[in-house]
Amino acid sequence: MNRRHFIAATASSLALASHAEPARKWRVVVVGNKGSYGHSLDTMWLKVPSTEIVAAADPDAKKLEATLKELNITQGFADYHDIAKAKPDLVAIGPAMGLHRDMVLAAAASGARGIYLEKPFCRNLAEADEIIAACEKHGVKLALAHRNRWHPTLPLVKKLVEEGAIGRLLELRGRGKEDRRGGMEDLWILGSHVLNLGVFLAGKPQSCSALVKLNGKLVTPADVNRGRADYGPIAGNEVHARFDMKSGVPFYFDSMQEAGDPKVGFGLQLIGTKGIIDIRVDQTPLAHFLPGNQFQPNNEPRTWVPISAAGIGKAEPVAEIGKQVMSHTAGALDLIASIEENRQPQCSAVDGRVTVEMITAVLASHVRQGASVSFPLDIRDNPLADWK
Repeated sequence: MNRRHFIAATASSLALASHAEPARKWRVVVVGNKGSYGHSLDTMWLKVPSTEIVAAADPDAKKLEATLKELNITQGFADYHDIAKAKPDLVAIGPAMGLHRDMVLAAAASGARGIYLEKPFCRNLAEADEIIAACEKHGVKLALAHRNRWHPTLPLVKKLVEEGAIGRLLELRGRGKEDRRGGMEDLWILGSHVLNLGVFLAGKPQSCSALVKLNGKLVTPADVNRGRADYGPIAGNEVHARFDMKSGVPFYFDSMQEAGDPKVGFGLQLIGTKGIIDIRVDQTPLAHFLPGNQFQPNNEPRTWVPISAAGIGKAEPVAEIGKQVMSHTAGALDLIASIEENRQPQCSAVDGRVTVEMITAVLASHVRQGASVSFPLDIRDNPLADWK
């Protein structure tokens, strides 16, 4: 495992266990919409001793009042453009991604030094470009809430693959949650987690070929819903995509409506000649190892072995590892460290743009009848927007 990541994870655990008051607290403003703060991006800061929530923004007066009461604060704004009045160090943005671009631009100009943003990142590459440019202009660090990227087990999984624990890596296979949102909505909401992890483990995408279907038939321009402000133009309840990654291995992503098992969750598998590593997003343990070649029949039983931050089949050395990751505590601490160390967070705005580019590539390939498209893409808008 990467020593720096292990030390950081252990330090995070110790920081949470300590009751000592920090010398300085980071001022946090949380931004919501009609009471929505994503996956607890408002209350997460109550678990980080080095921060204090000083204000909240929400255009819904009743929802804002309830938020102020829950967070035990008094300063609230109906318009998120006013958050500069609270002099924030950090801004947490939780609403759906249709509002992300405008909210991030306001947060970047507010004097804040860091932004913690709910995923998915934004609706298209043009918005991603604007967000990154604004953060660079104002010297702001942005962390995207793909919380599993801060999991201490993840760097170990990467090292295991690089050292040949599963033999030669043949491919990555990812699936979404595949519930009622199966297809493109699943790719945006949950598949963005899977794509982000795939890039971390196999390098950036080089090309993509994909098809999108609706009830078993290829999506046509007539099937496109252009009235979804939260996603932009969207269509299809079935997605089949292949990405060729920088490492030389293919990464497949599939999602079919109502094909998933809620007990299993969603994630990806790294398939090698001598074994498989399975990653289940938001689960504890995060990963499991299955030895042996999956293509070779075997009469002997094989058992999935948990992978901890210490290794395959070893006891977990990081206290309450699942709680730290799921509560976004690890992400918050890394965002603060990235500001202090003048580096990018482990899951940054640039990482978010790569994920948006991969989803855009799926649509671009489908519009071109499944033809392979190369990265970087030559378009910045959603390919369905002007498809006729």
